[in-house]
Amino acid sequence: MREEREENRNLTPESAIAGLEQKEDLGLRYYAAWWLGKFRVKRKEAVEALIRALEDEEDRAPDGGFPLRRNAAKALGKLGYVEAVEPLINCLSCDDYYVRESAAQALEMLKDKRAIAPLREMLRHAVVDGKLTEYAKETIPGKPHPHEPYEAIIEALGTLGDKEAIPLIEAFLEHPIPKVAYAAARAMYQLTGDSQYGEILVQALKGEELQLRRSALMDLGAIGYTPAAEAISETLAENSLKLIAMKGLLEAEINRMPPGEEVCGNTIRIMNLMDELL
Repeated sequence: MREEREENRNLTPESAIAGLEQKEDLGLRYYAAWWLGKFRVKRKEAVEALIRALEDEEDRAPDGGFPLRRNAAKALGKLGYVEAVEPLINCLSCDDYYVRESAAQALEMLKDKRAIAPLREMLRHAVVDGKLTEYAKETIPGKPHPHEPYEAIIEALGTLGDKEAIPLIEAFLEHPIPKVAYAAARAMYQLTGDSQYGEILVQALKGEELQLRRSALMDLGAIGYTPAAEAISETLAENSLKLIAMKGLLEAEINRMPPGEEVCGNTIRIMNLMDELL
């Protein structure tokens, strides 16, 4: 990745902001946007510079995409400023798939309800009479992804608690791309609390592809589905990833505890499973 190739640059918050604002070195601008997000530079001038970068026309990929805009969107999601919400919503209509994906992910992190309606609108064309359209199932020729970043959109709507999107998201449980279907199961559990959707992800832990097992691990951790604890500990995947997922379960269990209540058996069970993975 470009940011990894640029790691020899020694930046400070001031030089990163200045690097993002200058026009001569596109590589520095790209790296500076990444750096500001990576190191959570929560300064007003950093946010303003990143918002301006969302409209950059200079940094173009061979396929016509906007790499700087992608990095700027990702960084803005990490910085937590609500001033970025409307500019990120505008990015949902960008021609670049990856800018739309990064914007949806950033809006999920910002957790601002203004993002719900435009994100939900991106799913409407994909579902007719409760079924996915062929357009929604297709991948773009030469690319591994569909026409829209459905995975990121659905995960954002789940995190934002958009119950009106349930009929749309439910249709994506049948999507031919497994990670999109997993995102739908994840969001459906968040929106309904129905364990059948958590169990879809538990079953995914038994899949043949490591990358898909990793994805299911992260989804289970994100939704804090505690009945999956044993299945997570037994999954054929890296212990480091299993610990990240288990941490999500533990945090969810602790958050459900009434104030002042002693640690219960379920919490201890999860902690013991984590100890075994260390």
